[in-house]
Amino acid sequence: MELRVGGKYRLGRKIGSGSFGDIYLGTNVQSGEEVAIKLESIRTKHPQLHIEAKFYRIMQGGVGIPHLKWCGAEGDYNVLVMELLGPSLEDLFNFCSRKFSIKTVLLLADQLVSDVKSVLEFAVYFGVSRMREDWALSGVAKQIAVVCLCSQ
Repeated sequence: MELRVGGKYRLGRKIGSGSFGDIYLGTNVQSGEEVAIKLESIRTKHPQLHIEAKFYRIMQGGVGIPHLKWCGAEGDYNVLVMELLGPSLEDLFNFCSRKFSIKTVLLLADQLVSDVKSVLEFAVYFGVSRMREDWALSGVAKQIAVVCLCSQ
């Protein structure tokens, strides 16, 4: 049985899990574009997905902010469909035998300081009390050299 969310996104295999739900590979059945689909049980004691979606809507268009495609409820789940990002910085670090060149470190630092500064401007409003290293993911396709911030 094919599972769909938002009327046009096919749910695929699980690709990760985060603090408050699971992340699946998805496909836009109209365009074939691959997306990330986050699912959070509607029965969760402290729902967070709607807050994350609100954050992405406000920050939309900023460098390092993933594009939000759709957000809503589907069956027993709150759902967020967003741009599919690349591997985490931890994954890239492991791929590079746990050694980054000084140039890579400086480029990452420059992007992350800018990204974190933008996010912290909204931190009080969103009640973000911490940031984690696995929130930083690399971009894909046209944004391959862009570090994106995304809670997992």
